[in-house]
Amino acid sequence: MNKIWLVTQREYLTRVKNKTFILTTLLTPLGILVFMAAVVLVMSTGSDKVKVINVYDPTLLLENELKTRDNLTFKFSNESLDAQKELYKEKKINGILEIPALTDSLASKYVYKYHSDDQLAMDETYAIESAIGKKIRNYKLKKLNIDSNTLKNLDTDVSAEPVTILADKKISSITTIVSSVLGGVVGYAMFFIILFYGMQVMRSVMEEKINRIVEVLISSLKPFELMMGKVIGVGLVGLTQIGIWLILMPIIYIIGAALFGINPDSMGAMNTGNIPMEDIAMSSQDKIGQIFLEIRAMNWWLILPLTLFYFLAGYFAYSALFAAIGSAVGEDINEANSLTLPVMMPLMFSMYIGISAVNAPDSSLAVWSSMIPLLSSIVMPVRLPFDPPWWQIAISVVSLVIFSIFLVWLAARIYRVGILMYGKKASFKELSKWIFYKG
Repeated sequence: MNKIWLVTQREYLTRVKNKTFILTTLLTPLGILVFMAAVVLVMSTGSDKVKVINVYDPTLLLENELKTRDNLTFKFSNESLDAQKELYKEKKINGILEIPALTDSLASKYVYKYHSDDQLAMDETYAIESAIGKKIRNYKLKKLNIDSNTLKNLDTDVSAEPVTILADKKISSITTIVSSVLGGVVGYAMFFIILFYGMQVMRSVMEEKINRIVEVLISSLKPFELMMGKVIGVGLVGLTQIGIWLILMPIIYIIGAALFGINPDSMGAMNTGNIPMEDIAMSSQDKIGQIFLEIRAMNWWLILPLTLFYFLAGYFAYSALFAAIGSAVGEDINEANSLTLPVMMPLMFSMYIGISAVNAPDSSLAVWSSMIPLLSSIVMPVRLPFDPPWWQIAISVVSLVIFSIFLVWLAARIYRVGILMYGKKASFKELSKWIFYKG
């Protein structure tokens, strides 16, 4: 056990002291903040160039009034279209809206013309079309002698109010969206982290074997001790990185809330249960505020520990297999490509199932996959924000632990033979023989 610890310590310290690890660990949360700030900037910034647009409306369809955006100034002119084009050439205006007559009060299609050599921005075009559409609607109502208030009363705003049967389970109308996004992010993160650190174990084993360093190491410790030391050491590196990110998450949350103008302190009553979730969410004027409410109300005491467990169990299973593949590779590093495919397939397959589980977390595919080892390490974390039944989580945890132990044992059998095998290209048939080698 002491020898395993020595290898673990070496693998761990070598990596955490690396500048790349430090920069990646610290810059990733910063990158998230920059991304959030960029989203806020993009959402709040449209075309800010002030434009003066003449409106040629001979039939007074718009009633000499058109309001859209602050940066758009509309001037109604009785001058001819040709005269207004001269104003454009003199750069006194930025464009001309030509409003044709509405010949049919029941027409469902209307086309106006915009004269300019410069195109309008998409949001400007949409704003103008929306404003003209409202004007035409009012014009039609007057022509058809329809009272606008009566017509407005015919419209009904229909929305769903989620009502749970279990008293201890509170949801709001936006819970599904937040759960889907959180599940998708966790699923992708689990896939890339397990793959990244699993590949690190394989590369480390391959380098030591090709450079003949392993021959020196094996003289003082057993192959199993060397393999487990590497797997545990690299796994602790991943756990350290995730731990730092989890510590920084509240900071990211607070800064993100500030960027969107949300005060997290005002949402503290949610955790005390004094105010119903739906009342809090619906009192917010902004949907972004509701999203932050839902994020804070998530069952993090269940999600975080189980996510860490699935990372560790999934990592041990896959990294042990990657270590076995690394030990089987000879002088040619390209040999690893053909051997890694069977290990990569369930990992990639589970990611695609996870994507499906985001949309349908209770589908048969998602439920069964979350309880099948090798798939559950990614699929179940995707389902956790949706509060799956406890018995499904229990089956998933037990089966994954048992199967991970089996895979570590299986990989160790291959590793002990392959790590000292040179000059022989390993096939899957050869690997199966190594499992039953004695000694």
